[in-house]
Amino acid sequence: MNISVIGCGRWGTFLAWYISQINKKVMLYGREGSDNMDRLKRERNNGIITLPDSVDLTTDIACVDIADVIVISIASQGLESLMQQLAAKELRNKIIVLCMKGLEVGTGRRLSEIVEDNLDSSNSVAVWLGPGHVQEFYNGIPNCMVIDSKNDDVKRILVEELSSKIIRFYYGQDIIGNEIGAATKNVIGIAAGMLDGHNISSLKGALMSRATREISRLIEKMGGNKLSAYGLCHLGDYEATVFSKYSHNREFGERFVKGFPFDKLAEGYYTVSALRILQEKYSVDLPICMAVYRVLYEKADSRAELDKLFERSLKNEF
Repeated sequence: MNISVIGCGRWGTFLAWYISQINKKVMLYGREGSDNMDRLKRERNNGIITLPDSVDLTTDIACVDIADVIVISIASQGLESLMQQLAAKELRNKIIVLCMKGLEVGTGRRLSEIVEDNLDSSNSVAVWLGPGHVQEFYNGIPNCMVIDSKNDDVKRILVEELSSKIIRFYYGQDIIGNEIGAATKNVIGIAAGMLDGHNISSLKGALMSRATREISRLIEKMGGNKLSAYGLCHLGDYEATVFSKYSHNREFGERFVKGFPFDKLAEGYYTVSALRILQEKYSVDLPICMAVYRVLYEKADSRAELDKLFERSLKNEF
């Protein structure tokens, strides 16, 4: 099995390293002139991971031509552009694996939908989601993740070929729920960071409980299984997103309410904009997510928005 990884950020670089560790032939693609790729070519290290010589580095997108599996790990808002580029190559019978979490701003499309809208139907799409940070995996700390696809054979192949002592994979059973759950957990990570920024971190337990219920309603309205919100894609990823020092979304939320700049990618910022579209489309109540939206996009006072969540009408928990 030949695998090409598209995207040489911290997660894409980790994926290439991980795939090499399970004895698969892997090539890592990055754009010509990319700072990340330039450093990898010079040092074979990105500050966290050192790549073995068995990982081939390339700036030629033709690497997808010889790949059986194309693993994509880029910023979610760049996926449409990449897929248009790949569509011109008229790919056939490839397995496209999305190792990324988000929704398209302006449309609310799930990432697998973007792939399907651009590529020939002979190609199969899968998602690789769940908890874990690059730093921890690289140091041998294991975790559980999920692989999902509409194609059961593709799921089986990927789980069997990619499992190891570092990552235990589960077979996903709901690609809608898994994609929505994975994308929205980043928004909840931002909310958690806002709690940290206001020194009310003890509310994270309530945040996790109510947010999972909130996202389960959205998943159900979209035609997925509401229980997916309680799985690895969402609730199972909260430790890594809501508490971890490595969580970009949590850190972004904290720095935002404190008025400090943040120069890393926080996917939840874009996802919450797309969620506003989905809330209206599916007529679903998303109070936590919309509070985050108002703070980030409408300059609402963050503490006041958090307080409003406490002032909502009294009701049964379930």
